[in-house]
Amino acid sequence: MTGEFGDTAEAFPDHSAEPPAGVTAAIIVAGCYLAAQILSDICSLRIITVIHLSMDAGTIIYPLTFTLRDLVHKTAGLRAARVMIVLAAFVNLFMAGLFWLVARLPADVSVGPQTAFGQVLSPVWRIVIASIAAEVLSELLDTEAYRFWVARVSHRKQWMRVLFSNSISIPVDSLLFCWLAFGGVYTDAVVWSIVLSNILLKMACTVVSVPLIYTVRPGRGES
Repeated sequence: MTGEFGDTAEAFPDHSAEPPAGVTAAIIVAGCYLAAQILSDICSLRIITVIHLSMDAGTIIYPLTFTLRDLVHKTAGLRAARVMIVLAAFVNLFMAGLFWLVARLPADVSVGPQTAFGQVLSPVWRIVIASIAAEVLSELLDTEAYRFWVARVSHRKQWMRVLFSNSISIPVDSLLFCWLAFGGVYTDAVVWSIVLSNILLKMACTVVSVPLIYTVRPGRGES
C-alpha cells in the first residue's frame, strides 16, 4: 500500500523479524561475559585452596572471560569488545556500591538482624578496586594481542589467536590483582601462591575453552 506517507512497509517496519545470526551470537556471548565478570567478583571475596594452592574463589569462573572476550571480538569487532570491557567495570563497581548500601540500610526488626548479607556480600573495597583495575587492563591488553594476531599473523588457526592473547593477558591480570588485593595483607609466600594458582588455572581453562572460538561466525567488524 502506498499513499501520502509513501510505502507502508518502509513507514512501519516489521519489528518481529528475526535479527541476523551474528547479532544474536554477539548478544549471547556478551551476556555470558558480563555474567562471568559479576560472578567472579562476588566469589573473589573468599579465599580457597585447590591442590594445596591458595586462590580467590573468583578464579573458578573468571578465566572464561578472556575467551568470551575473544568471541565478542570475533562476532562484533574491536570497538564492541572495548565497550564491553569498560561496561563490565562500571557494572561491577555499581554492584559493589549497591551491596555496600544494602548492607548498611537498617534491617526490618520483625524479620531479624539479617547480618549474614553484610558479612558475605559487603565489599572489601581494596579487592573490588584491584579486581576492576586488573580486569580492565588485562582485558584491553587481550584485545590488542588478539587484534595483532588477526591483523599481522593469520586469520587461520583461530585456536592460536586465543592462546596467544590469553597467554599475554592472564599473567598480567594475575600479578596485578593478587598484589593489589593481597600484597601486605598476606605473607609474600601466600600472595605468590595465589598468583601461581591463578595463572595455572586460568591457562588450563583457556586450553579447555579454546574450541568455543569456532562456535561463532566472524562479524564485519572483526579486526
